[in-house]
Amino acid sequence: MNTKQLCTNSALAALCAVLGYFSISTGNFKLSFETLPIIIGALVMGPLSGAAVGLCGTFVYQLLRYGLMPTTPLWMLPYCVCGLIAGFAAKAGGYKLSRKKTVLLCVIAELAVTTLNTGVLYIDSRVYGYTVAYVFATIIPRYVVCVVKAVAEGFLLPPIVNALSRFGAAKGGVRNDG
Repeated sequence: MNTKQLCTNSALAALCAVLGYFSISTGNFKLSFETLPIIIGALVMGPLSGAAVGLCGTFVYQLLRYGLMPTTPLWMLPYCVCGLIAGFAAKAGGYKLSRKKTVLLCVIAELAVTTLNTGVLYIDSRVYGYTVAYVFATIIPRYVVCVVKAVAEGFLLPPIVNALSRFGAAKGGVRNDG
C-alpha cells in the first residue's frame, strides 16, 4: 500500500464515519449514505481497500455513536463485506465497469449490508433483550429504501470514480456506455 492509497483510504473512512453519524435514524430504521465511500474505495483501489474503508469508517462511527460494545465488531462486518463485494466485482471487471454494472453492483452491495445488518440486529436483540418483533417490523421499508438508495448511488458513482481516475487515485473508471 502506497502513501496515496493510505491517504485516500483514510479520507474515505472519515467520510464513511461522518455519513454514518449524520444519518436519519428512527428506531431500527436508518437512512445514510455511509456505504458510498466504501464502494468508492472498492471501485478505485480494490477489495482490500473497500474492506479497510468499511471497517475503519464504521468502527469510528460506532465509537462516536454508541461507544465500544460487545456487538461492535458485528456491526462493522456488513460494511467490510460491502467493500469486499464491490472490490471483487470491480477487480473482475478490470476496474472498468459500465454504468449498468455499477448500479447492479450497488444494489447487490446494499442488499448484502441490509441483510447482514438485519442479522446483526437480531443478534443484538438477543444480547440486549429487546423484542424480535422490533427487528422485523420495518424490514420491507428497509429493503425498499435500500434498493432506491443503491440505484441513486449507482448513478452518483461514475463521475466520482472517473474524477479520481483522472487524478491518479484510481485503477480505472466507469464507462458511460450503459
